[in-house]
Amino acid sequence: MTGSKAPSRLIDVSHTIEHGMVTYKGLPAPIICDYLSREASRQRYAPGTEFQIGKIEMVANTGTYVDSPFHRYPQGKDLAALPLESLANLDCVVVRVPQHGGRAIGRLGLAEPDVRGRAVLVQTGWDRHWRTDRYFEEHPHLTGEVAEWLVRSGAVLVGIDSFNIDSIDTGERPVHSILLGHDIPIVEHMCGLAQIPARGARFFAVPVKVAGFGTFPVRAFAIA
Repeated sequence: MTGSKAPSRLIDVSHTIEHGMVTYKGLPAPIICDYLSREASRQRYAPGTEFQIGKIEMVANTGTYVDSPFHRYPQGKDLAALPLESLANLDCVVVRVPQHGGRAIGRLGLAEPDVRGRAVLVQTGWDRHWRTDRYFEEHPHLTGEVAEWLVRSGAVLVGIDSFNIDSIDTGERPVHSILLGHDIPIVEHMCGLAQIPARGARFFAVPVKVAGFGTFPVRAFAIA
C-alpha cells in the first residue's frame, strides 16, 4: 500500500553468554552446566518425558549488562528498585563515534533537545574486538565532562559498545559516579549498534529483578 509504514524490526544488541568466556579481565568466566541432565531426568518422569534444568555460576558483570546506582552507591537503587520506565521502551539516540578519534570521548555532537528524555547509545565499534585480548586494552570511553553534560541534558540511560564506559587507567570512575549518582542506568559491552538508526528507535535493557544486586546481564534490543 502506498504510504504505508515499514514494519518494525527487533534488533539484538547484546552479546551471547557462553561457558568459559571472559567479559572483564580479572573476573571469572561463567560456568554453564546441567543441574539436571535429560538423561538423569528420565528416572523422574514417565517414559518418553524428559527435561533439562541448567545451572550457571557467574559474576554479575558478564556479557552485556546494566549497572544500577547500587553498583556504585550503597544507598542507590538496586536492580529490583529500578523502575521499568528507566529501562524499557525508551526513545533513543545513537551517537556514531569515529574509530580513530582517540580513546577519550569528550563530546558527542548532540544538542540538549536531542538527549532530553532519551537513552543515549554510544557506538565506538569496539565490539569488533569482543573475545580477543585487544578488547581489554586502550578501549574508547566517555569523560566525566560528557557525563555531567548528559545529566544536565536529561539523558535517562547511557550505553556503550566498549569494554568500559570509563577509563580504567586509574582507580577513578567519574562516568559511573556521575551517571549512577543521578539514577541514570548504564549499559556496557553492547554490540551491533550500527544496526540501530540514529533517531527514532525504542530501546530495551531489562535485567532480572534481583534485590541487593547492582549489575546483571540483559538481552538489550531496539525496535526500529
